[in-house]
Amino acid sequence: MIRWLLILAAALVAQPAAAKERADRYSAMTYNIRLDLASDGENAWSHRRSALTGLVAYYAPDLVGMQEVLLHQKQDVEADLPAYQFVGAARDDGKDKGEFSPLGFRRDRFALLASGTFWLSPTPQVPGKGWDAAYPRVASWARLKDKASLRMLLVVNTHFDHVGRTAQLESAKQIRRWIGDNRKTGETVVLMGDFNSPADSPAHAAIVDDAPDLVALHDTLAISRTPHFGPLGTFTGFRIEQAEPSPIDHIFVGDGASVLRHATLTQQTGGKLPSDHYPVLADLCIGAGC
Repeated sequence: MIRWLLILAAALVAQPAAAKERADRYSAMTYNIRLDLASDGENAWSHRRSALTGLVAYYAPDLVGMQEVLLHQKQDVEADLPAYQFVGAARDDGKDKGEFSPLGFRRDRFALLASGTFWLSPTPQVPGKGWDAAYPRVASWARLKDKASLRMLLVVNTHFDHVGRTAQLESAKQIRRWIGDNRKTGETVVLMGDFNSPADSPAHAAIVDDAPDLVALHDTLAISRTPHFGPLGTFTGFRIEQAEPSPIDHIFVGDGASVLRHATLTQQTGGKLPSDHYPVLADLCIGAGC
């Protein structure tokens, strides 16, 4: 009798870990890591690197999209997070000049079938600015196969312009069209990034509003089965007391994905933040059993 009680107790203790590794469960994180600027002083990259990559390693998302990543920061992230493979080109030249918006995924879980980068502009295959944008902006994408379940995902990570309102709106329309044109039958879509657009903006509406000729996308915060955890605002400017009324960093999913939990993560050490944005984390369930 005691032996069976011990076996039952062990099984109950193991349940949370087993549930986290269920074949239909995925986690996605978007994180603007702030480019490395000497003028940031105590908030420069060298002072934040270990806190930021440590946070990502601890939460261990299956998918992670980053923004404002310079080449040496990308190399640091890859060194600190060897469990991930990152894809995506730099925005200035399509190689390594300027900021990346790299998309990372767990090597142990996914096989990479295809990937690429396109520019948010009327000429998406050519490096350059679009509409009234202040800088060139890109989207990085990957077509992934879950090695265990063979489930297919189309994942996109992006960073919209912070100035051009027309650029934000047109970028939203462009990405939604691109997903519709490139999504293959059976693929689940995940779109994430720093959209520099609050939830009541025209750009956000262009992503989630019903349109019969466009693929459906849903804001994970809005459809989470459990209440959102953490502050709504995601930009802090390194000020821990900052409290914006709406996020500008978002994670969207297509049909077929349910959202179990959604959070803004506010990890800090002695009042110091790893970046001037909070990361956003969404726990997803994909499949008929959700």
